[in-house]
Amino acid sequence: LADFILEHDLQAEIVAPGAHMPTVDAAAAAMKVPPEQSFKSILFQAKDSQCVMVIACGNGRVDLKLVQAITGLEGLKLAKPDVVFAKTGYPAGGTPPVGHREKFPVIVDTRVAAQEWGYAGGGRPECLVKIKSADIIRVTNAAVHDLVSNAA
Repeated sequence: LADFILEHDLQAEIVAPGAHMPTVDAAAAAMKVPPEQSFKSILFQAKDSQCVMVIACGNGRVDLKLVQAITGLEGLKLAKPDVVFAKTGYPAGGTPPVGHREKFPVIVDTRVAAQEWGYAGGGRPECLVKIKSADIIRVTNAAVHDLVSNAA
């Protein structure tokens, strides 16, 4: 991830807050930011095995029907951890929004796009990356859509 950040001239920083961060709320608390500044990178897999990544704010619930309508993919489900690792090169729970092993469509929720920056998975469960939303959109060629049905 550090190499990708350098190669693409991103204004991003990998941080290890030294706290256990099994949830978005825990990550937000560790970094002393509101949950909406904690981004989650979620890989979904369709029944035909195609994948799509959704980047959403930590306190948002992704509406799969909206994602399916935008992508045309059917039967979307959370990708299994082995699929996440194979496609992204990173473990589930630490998946960053950029620098993936394979290319697949990325959709950024409008609430993420509205933030100047946030903290996302940093490549390992104990790390986060502070990254600008505009950089995520630029380097992934992401589409921006309203993907969240409600805030938790």
